[in-house]
Amino acid sequence: MTTVRETDDTAASLRAAMVSELNEMGVFQSEAVAKAVATVPRHLFADGEPLESAYAANKALVIKRDDEGNALSSLSAAHIQAVMLEQAAIEPGMRVLEVGSGGYNAALLAELVGEAGTVVTADIDAEIVERARACLEATGYGRVHVVLADADSGVPAQAPFDRIIVTAGAWDIPSAWREQMSERGRIVVPLRMRGITRSIAFDRDDTGLVSTSYRLCGFVPMQGSGAYTERLVPITDAIALQLDDQRQEFDTEALAAAVHAPRLELWSGAAFDMPDELELFLATSTPEMVMLHGSKQLADQGVLALSVTRGVPALVVGGSFAYRTKRPNEETGGFETGVFAHGPEAETVARRYVELLRRWASDHRRRGAARIRYVPMPAGAAEPSAEVVAKRLGAVEISWS
Repeated sequence: MTTVRETDDTAASLRAAMVSELNEMGVFQSEAVAKAVATVPRHLFADGEPLESAYAANKALVIKRDDEGNALSSLSAAHIQAVMLEQAAIEPGMRVLEVGSGGYNAALLAELVGEAGTVVTADIDAEIVERARACLEATGYGRVHVVLADADSGVPAQAPFDRIIVTAGAWDIPSAWREQMSERGRIVVPLRMRGITRSIAFDRDDTGLVSTSYRLCGFVPMQGSGAYTERLVPITDAIALQLDDQRQEFDTEALAAAVHAPRLELWSGAAFDMPDELELFLATSTPEMVMLHGSKQLADQGVLALSVTRGVPALVVGGSFAYRTKRPNEETGGFETGVFAHGPEAETVARRYVELLRRWASDHRRRGAARIRYVPMPAGAAEPSAEVVAKRLGAVEISWS
């Protein structure tokens, strides 16, 4: 029989190993975040999970599912939590709002702000709120304010906040979050754009919010007033297009026929690496770029490349489409990026896509090349265009250096 002492010793050992792994991955940029992760007993916020799972650096744990099995709340992977805390650059004494509660991240925030600071964590789900409150009290972090609220409206009674950390996938940035920022405020938010999500650290500027800090991430979608369901357009039973724009129209019959038409291959001569940076560039380059999802069966049959099983940016024009792929090529450092295209205008669409690949490789192939700005606008006024992603309450503008 395992004793409490043995469990505590095992948890401490696994926590130290997780911290070491995160450090080797280059996640920690500050001693404060590393110390917080080394201090908070993560396993006590993951009741029922094996210790090895609780302290796996890249493993998210689902806390609650709906009747269909979809995740409603999760304990995010320690890796992305630490990354977002580093993006936030939290200082002792700050007031911090966490949007989306689970308890563990709020405990990390409490360690960072210290006794002089304030942490408010809010969630729309009463069951999650009670669970988070119980876990925080049991682990000695009862000073965290746990609030039941639709966080789309923020928590005005506790504002202003020096930092707002969002731990659910947000499709837009509510005006309440901006209004409840202090003068030195920063919002760190997993923002969903055209089928991809990036954790973006936004600071104030004269016209809205601006950022040069963004990281790959994945989160369960926001609930409540901020909920948004991306449109899924079936092409066949095994292929679909995912996109933001509810008005965009497609010739689904022509695209379905194009899938099984002869495939055109066109190679760029450019290296394939940093796929997350390339994906952001492609997905936001034009409104005609959507996310293509296909079944593994079609990939196994050689109809489509394996990349479609995970979702890949696809340029769709009329009854033709093109999407990114790669092949081994030592001359480009290991892999070369290229395009597979289908349909009557396959060559034209492929050439447009390859030009984007070459432009990114020659001008923007590095970390942090994107500058991301959020510009508030009257509801529904934003229009999608090249490097502009339209939202309900504003526009995300992306420029590349």
